Amino acid sequence: MSTVAEGNPPRFGFSLTSFRAKFVLVVGGAVLVDLLVAGGIALWNVNRLSTNAMEEVGRGLEKANIEYLQNYIETTVERTDLLLDRYHSEVSGLAGSMQTVMDNPTLYDKLGEQLQDDGKLTTPLAYNQAGNWWQNQPGEASAVTVWGYLLDENRQPTPEALKTVRESAVFDLFGPSFLAAGPPKLQMYYIGPRQAPILRSTPYNDQGSVFDKVYPGHNQTNWWDFYFPGLYETWQSWLARPEERPVDSPITMLSPYLDGITGKIIVSFFQPLTTPDRKDLNGIVGVDLTLDQLADIVKSVKIAGTGFAFLTMSDGNVLAVTEDGEKTLGVKIDNASGFDRKLAHSTQPALASLAMPSDKETVLTTLTLKENGEDVPYVVLLKQLNAENLYTGKVPVTREVMSLGFMVPEREIYASLIAAKEGISDETRQVVTWQVGTVMLSLLVVLSAVFAISGRITAGLRALADAAHRLQNKDYSVRVAIPARDEVAAVGVAFNRMAEEISYHTENLENLVAERTRALETANEEISALNSKLKSENLRLGAELDVARHIQMMVLPRRDELDEIKGIDVSGYMEPADEVGGDYFDVLHDERRMKVGIGDVTGHGLESGVLMLMVQSVARALQEQGDEDPREFLEVLNRAVFKNIQRTKTDKHLSLAFLDYEDRKITLSGQHEEVLVLRDNDEVERIDTIDLGFPIGLESDIGPFVGTHEFSFDTGDVIVLHTDGVTEAESPNGELFGFDRLCESAQRHRQKDADAIKDGIIADLMAHIGTQKIHDDITLVVMKHR
Repeated sequence: MSTVAEGNPPRFGFSLTSFRAKFVLVVGGAVLVDLLVAGGIALWNVNRLSTNAMEEVGRGLEKANIEYLQNYIETTVERTDLLLDRYHSEVSGLAGSMQTVMDNPTLYDKLGEQLQDDGKLTTPLAYNQAGNWWQNQPGEASAVTVWGYLLDENRQPTPEALKTVRESAVFDLFGPSFLAAGPPKLQMYYIGPRQAPILRSTPYNDQGSVFDKVYPGHNQTNWWDFYFPGLYETWQSWLARPEERPVDSPITMLSPYLDGITGKIIVSFFQPLTTPDRKDLNGIVGVDLTLDQLADIVKSVKIAGTGFAFLTMSDGNVLAVTEDGEKTLGVKIDNASGFDRKLAHSTQPALASLAMPSDKETVLTTLTLKENGEDVPYVVLLKQLNAENLYTGKVPVTREVMSLGFMVPEREIYASLIAAKEGISDETRQVVTWQVGTVMLSLLVVLSAVFAISGRITAGLRALADAAHRLQNKDYSVRVAIPARDEVAAVGVAFNRMAEEISYHTENLENLVAERTRALETANEEISALNSKLKSENLRLGAELDVARHIQMMVLPRRDELDEIKGIDVSGYMEPADEVGGDYFDVLHDERRMKVGIGDVTGHGLESGVLMLMVQSVARALQEQGDEDPREFLEVLNRAVFKNIQRTKTDKHLSLAFLDYEDRKITLSGQHEEVLVLRDNDEVERIDTIDLGFPIGLESDIGPFVGTHEFSFDTGDVIVLHTDGVTEAESPNGELFGFDRLCESAQRHRQKDADAIKDGIIADLMAHIGTQKIHDDITLVVMKHR
């Protein structure tokens, strides 16, 4: 390694060790690195943008596809429910028509006798010796059969059986019309009561001979005990106690079975008829439809290339599916045990363990099936239909909720996504190719320019090199002469300033370092103290809010308290917007009366929560004291709360209303949101409370403003109370839930108990809110008169 003696500046030439060569190498290398870094960053950004674009497109397409499938399955479920509802309506219409006539015994008897004696409408019953039963001849609107166990010792129909045949002739007026109207049906029929279970069905068929062939021994045992053991007794129990029905409907569905007449797998719906006094059954009407009729909707579903739909019962028994869908599901019908095509028997393990939905929400899942030795991912959607009463061949009758399912291979539903990603990848590769070419061209141009100007720069740099050499030898007085005004001269000026600064900082460096060190230490101590104080304050505030929220939730009515209320089913829900809410509701009761309160403190948070607790405490004390006058109750409560607000110097107040129930009558007092009343006869009442009170805590005396409103509250009626957090809840697009949606939701769920009504309304509310932030406390109270 060569050295330069002090006082002898280095010499420059054009060699590998010359400044010019080094300048070219250094500058060229720097430019190369800069271009590579810039190019690399550009390529990275292109790749990142490409990746982000693919992800964004992927999310959009995936969301759109899923939303499409969800909307599609919801629409298909509605179509299926509508079809089943139409069958229910046909059965209910036929039952209603016959029940109307049955409720007038004199007319029923005379009308049946008139029809029985009219030769144009009926033919005489003829005895079948081989089968030991009586049946009318072809040509009538319905086939009528009197079975062997309804014959006397002379093989003649008993008077009770003949009476049932005569009276049920009115079926011929209604049955054919209902059969021809509405969706296609296999047949409709009437079966008599236990004491005379004759069979009358339309259209006419030789049902006696068919039943002898398909169901040996049926003619020796009462119809109900032979075909449906326990079902007749279940209906009789429902007649006395309707609340025992698993689903609030008189219609009962039979499990799918092989029909002896048509040889097809069918589903039946029964509706009992009653005596005029509603104390016993008077037979039933029913309708049969084939699974093919139900399967039409399912088979009409088209999803991508090979996607399909299927209809299944809650135990996974597949009622309807296309042939290709059946192969994909890995199931087939086993008629040895009636009708068995359960997913549990699937050859695909993933489907054998597939669980059915537990509620009305759409279930979206993915699973992998083995197809031709390949793992194929599938998207599966499941959604429940409306519930049915189901008789499976044994009692008790159970609640059955069928489900509709969609299955489609992921590769088909995401085909557009895959194509979009491939297109983006191709474009990205082209951009990268052009970017690399641009970087190489730029590098060549820059190196050429650097080499060209390096010679001009070298001359001026020699002087700088000599001065630097002297500066290296600690000659801080050195300065560079500046004869020109070009860039090299600018470097010389900078060098001279640098020399001056080096001289200055060399002399003052130690003092400057010490001063900066002290300043940094002081600032660090202040920051540490502030951090400790902030941490302590956060812990304290968090603990206080947790305690306040816990106390607030503790004073809400408990489930066991509400269950003690006789005759009234009450359910409540409260969800604060912050850690502590400002909504109030309470249920106070004793042996003969009940008081329900609901209110909304302005704002929410700790102060609002404390004011809510004040109201709860004062209301409880007044209730225990026995204050029964609603007006005086509100006046005293207001004075107590007003004085507490004055003491705490807060600007809070609240809207507050109370409902006093006694002897099937409600007395409403206080100013709050509208009260919604759903009558048992489906009427809807909206009661405005604006003239029944005044905000609590604003004035010391609100007596002149307090009023009351009385209305009846009887069996089956429902009252819904709410705070503005319900009606003013926003959807993601800013649309309010509103009172009309609250009414619609309450009407949709009103046939259920209070808990289920409350849960249904809250579910509808949360579905409306979606991903939107909840800005206000949400409180809902539902009362239903049992």
